[in-house]
Amino acid sequence: MAPKQPVVSEKGIKSPLFSQAIVHNGTVYVSGNIGLVPATGKIVEGSVADRTRQALENIKNVLEEAGSSLQNIVKINIFLTDMADYAAMNKAFLEIVPDPKPARSCVCVKELPNKTDVEIECIAHL
Repeated sequence: MAPKQPVVSEKGIKSPLFSQAIVHNGTVYVSGNIGLVPATGKIVEGSVADRTRQALENIKNVLEEAGSSLQNIVKINIFLTDMADYAAMNKAFLEIVPDPKPARSCVCVKELPNKTDVEIECIAHL
């Protein structure tokens, strides 16, 4: 069995606490991403849709570094701090995630890192 391989993208969120993604047996497991701009370390101002777009851009960059793409996502999990943001998040999601859409969950949580309102993680194939 092949060992797991960490993915490191210069265009991804960096942290000593987690890998941006792990590749194992042809599958890419992408860590949760928030609407943080990696170059500045700051959360995107504006709406939950703006932060959703940034989180998905971060995921896209990590997937591409791994040799995959948004098209290859098979499962995506979305965490919101307020389900009133569901429609706005969905609008941004539909703009960015290609068809066929992956299997998906969206759950409401009490709080997310950096006091943001949306976090997204996914699993893709190479």
